[in-house]
Amino acid sequence: MCLNKCMGILLKNISTLLTLQGAAAKSGRHIKEEDLGILHQASVIMDKDKIAWVGPHKKLPKEWAKKKGLRELDMKGKTVLPGFVECHTHLIFAGDRAAEFEMRNQGVSYQEIAAKGGGILSTMKETRSSSLKDLVATGQKRVDHFLSQGVTTLEVKSGYALNLKDEIKVLQAVQALKGPRTVSTFLGAHALPPEYKSYEEYLTFLSEKVLPVVAKKKLARRVDVFIEKGFFPVEASERYLRRAQELGFEVLIHADQMSLSGGSDVAVRIGALSGDHLLQVEEKEIRNLAKSEVTGVLLPTADLYTKTKYPPARAMIDAGVRVALATDFNPGTSPTQDLNLVGLLARLEMKMSLPEVIAAYTVGAAHALNLHKEVGSIEVGKSADIIGIDQGWSCLFYSVGEAAEKVVFSRGKKVFDFLN
Repeated sequence: MCLNKCMGILLKNISTLLTLQGAAAKSGRHIKEEDLGILHQASVIMDKDKIAWVGPHKKLPKEWAKKKGLRELDMKGKTVLPGFVECHTHLIFAGDRAAEFEMRNQGVSYQEIAAKGGGILSTMKETRSSSLKDLVATGQKRVDHFLSQGVTTLEVKSGYALNLKDEIKVLQAVQALKGPRTVSTFLGAHALPPEYKSYEEYLTFLSEKVLPVVAKKKLARRVDVFIEKGFFPVEASERYLRRAQELGFEVLIHADQMSLSGGSDVAVRIGALSGDHLLQVEEKEIRNLAKSEVTGVLLPTADLYTKTKYPPARAMIDAGVRVALATDFNPGTSPTQDLNLVGLLARLEMKMSLPEVIAAYTVGAAHALNLHKEVGSIEVGKSADIIGIDQGWSCLFYSVGEAAEKVVFSRGKKVFDFLN
């Protein structure tokens, strides 16, 4: 019989359960091992799409133990933890940039590649020419790969079409994806398309012509912008984001990646959900982020591929900045979906502890998406987004490319099983 149709499911025989309740109570800041909420010989009850009970199995309430229709699922000694939240991807695009990767590796500059029609504009041409059906098909394969790694909440940005018609098409493709909870972000302000002479002119077009359509069609609830020297300027970008807020969008920023351009300061000033990348932030910016509700989204695989320095994660965390981790999956600067690689780089290169990494990929990422009241920890009333793995939690984010057996529940439905 199908587990997906059950009203109540008891997950039993859990050897170790990580609830992340302590991390959630601390809003993802200053995480220690005790904040993982570790329980042994535990059980979880999922009722419809919510967590109904969690605790040691021996303390299972009698009213649940005797409830008719309660289905039992033996987790066979697996480690159980909240579903991972992947909060920064550019998942919908056509084509690839593998040839450009080889060119850059042989010393050809990005500027030279772009001058020949490469870079983001080559992805733009491919994406504009692709049908909605094709974008959904390729996107779903990528989604399924994230799902197999335990991702139950997935953020997806537009930004590889850069005109009204095809940006709408990309956002429609996001809405058609199946499996995890998906969060759409409009990133029309990703690069300057060839139809426009200046970034300010293009931002005006987005503000006046595109944002109202996206809002009316309810194709995204978030707006992002790439603030950087030589790209979208600070003042015009801030006006753009404030206009987005007026239209009811949540906002976030690609900030301080290649230079200390002021993006993180804008994020704090306007109350953005997150500042993403943050490689160049210094003591002043870190102090301001720590005092704010802005989540610092760190993307170490992008730093690996672009051969740049890594963000000062240790200084940020010690100062009290809430951080999240994500793949930044895209065809140019981070063509990987490997969560283990992200976590491993965070541990090796950014000096994050394993509990900090786990919290960053659950509680911290949930805050970055403003979904922390729904996902990120296993607590009564939250969404039943749960993964079970056939190894101890100390083996997480340790072995790149590993394919540990997993069972994945999204909103109480079994959506992936390694053995089926």
